[in-house]
Amino acid sequence: MTQDLYNEKIEKLINWAHAYYVEDNPIATDEEYDKLSRECLAFEQTYPEKSHANSPNKRVGGFVLDGFEKASHLSRMWSQEDVFNTEELEDWINRAKKVNTNLQFYCEPKFDGASLNLIYENSVLKQAITRGDGTIGEDVTNNVKTIHSIPLQIKENSLLEIRGEIVIKKADFEKINEERLKNNEQLFANPRNAAAGSLRQLDPSITAKRKLFFNVWGVGQNSLEYKNYSQMMEYIYSLGFAHPPMTTKTTTVEGIEELYHKIIESRNSIEMMLDGMVIKIDDIETQEELGHTVKFPRWSCAYKFPAVEKSTKIKNIIQQVGRTGVITPVAIVEPTLIDGSTVERASLHNYDEIARLDLRINDEVIIIKSGDIIPKITKVFTDRRDGTEEKILRPTVCPKCQSELLDEGTLIKCQNLDCPSIVTNSIIYFASKNCMNIDGLGIKIVEQLVREKKIYDILDLYSLKYEDLEDLEGFKEKKINNLLNSIENTKGSELHRVINALGIEHIGEVASKQICIEFGLNVINIDLDSLIALDGIGEQMAKSFCEFMRVNRELVLKLFEIINPKVEEKIEIEENNFKGKTVVLTGTMSVSRGIIKKNLEALGAKVSSSVSKKTDYLIYGEDAGSKYDKAISLNVKTLTENEMEELL
Repeated sequence: MTQDLYNEKIEKLINWAHAYYVEDNPIATDEEYDKLSRECLAFEQTYPEKSHANSPNKRVGGFVLDGFEKASHLSRMWSQEDVFNTEELEDWINRAKKVNTNLQFYCEPKFDGASLNLIYENSVLKQAITRGDGTIGEDVTNNVKTIHSIPLQIKENSLLEIRGEIVIKKADFEKINEERLKNNEQLFANPRNAAAGSLRQLDPSITAKRKLFFNVWGVGQNSLEYKNYSQMMEYIYSLGFAHPPMTTKTTTVEGIEELYHKIIESRNSIEMMLDGMVIKIDDIETQEELGHTVKFPRWSCAYKFPAVEKSTKIKNIIQQVGRTGVITPVAIVEPTLIDGSTVERASLHNYDEIARLDLRINDEVIIIKSGDIIPKITKVFTDRRDGTEEKILRPTVCPKCQSELLDEGTLIKCQNLDCPSIVTNSIIYFASKNCMNIDGLGIKIVEQLVREKKIYDILDLYSLKYEDLEDLEGFKEKKINNLLNSIENTKGSELHRVINALGIEHIGEVASKQICIEFGLNVINIDLDSLIALDGIGEQMAKSFCEFMRVNRELVLKLFEIINPKVEEKIEIEENNFKGKTVVLTGTMSVSRGIIKKNLEALGAKVSSSVSKKTDYLIYGEDAGSKYDKAISLNVKTLTENEMEELL
């Protein structure tokens, strides 16, 4: 995979992750997401220094929403490594056998819902936190106290984290959607989204009505003394938590496969949605020896269910404009019953996929569905065509704002910042911490200002007045003044921060800085060849930048006039021991690693987050962990903080 292809794929994966974790509105199937994630992960493992800083593979989970207080888990919540067949299962087992050849496995159904962490202290439920990004989530304690399957008090006095999945039973899900239909409300796509949405209601009384159910699947921080994981879980269940069905212990692949197929056969009779089976190594000492990767424990994996296939007919193709402007084609199909639910839409992913399938309107097709997710078209019955089929053309203008689209092949995107579909998200991104850092202008506030027609685009932020805000709910004098001051303080910001804040496809902070230092305010007029001539700027990045400036030229010029951005001078870096070197930082030092990173980058160093054979220096402080060990194993030069200072 090339760097450009990786950049294209990872941006798509980031968009999917945002839609799934943040918006509770998945735009891709789990199978599609898993496949794309693996493709990106393979590149990142080969070229760790070239990986995207915001790659979902570096994350454990999703993102924290506004509306709830943020709270930290006592210990990190991990994701699961996925396996899809016997060969992958055996590979996972063989890796574990490098630590212990005598393995016993604890297997249980994998429920499909919203992950939750419960913290008990002195026998009482102290706090309930959503998964969030694995380290910090949302405090939903008040809502969780309405869920009857979660005991408010247990017979265990020690500090204890209990992890599990919030789900909605199939019958209750149907009742919820029937009620929403009567009230002319948008229906939930599936029980998982209904569970996530219900858990995050600001009004706990709504959560109470949804009949949420908690299934325990693990333990976080604890001082329990058990040799085997299965023994520890039996104790947890005895504290008042529901025992999941069909758990078993086995020492063989055959035993795992037997339970796996038994669960598949029984899944329709189980009252909650399942999307696979979880396999864990039972011996806790072995678990500790195996440890974790950056994303998941090496002692646990999820054996995912196979997809369900059905045939149907394509009635039409519609274009969805995502919150980032990406155009996604969606097939409208004849209603088809698959795996207990009626399907009327199927994901087409992109127009390259349509061309690959040679898909046409009125075609008969095969769609697959894994669990309860949006189906995907996998095959077209071209031999069944009767002449009524119509070719599907690539869109050239945005269906929402009629602006010309950026067409990069796989990705088709509207870059007009005034497009109704993306205006809210463009303002949210512009105001975010890593961009213009407008304190007090979070997601909910932006949505409120757009909804109340106080702002229509980024420029409107700078024309907001006190009297525009004083009639809004929740806006008091101090809040209004703080927000207006924060907006005012962005004036005079560095040019590259302004460019980065525009959210140009493929152009991040590093590229923005490089372009701005080279061209200054003339970035508005850069031609394609001049951009490509810059080191590290590929053709795809250059095309995206030039197309964005063409579409948004007037807006950007007005923004420059208002902000009067500071143009950074191009500084030639003198020769030093770190110029052009790849450096990794780890451990606790006398100053924050952020400060050290900034100082090293000013000297021309590239500071990476992971150690590889291409790493020149690992600089370490106290409590240096796995990065130090990896550096030693790869013969990477290691430096203490003092040794680094000497080289400086």
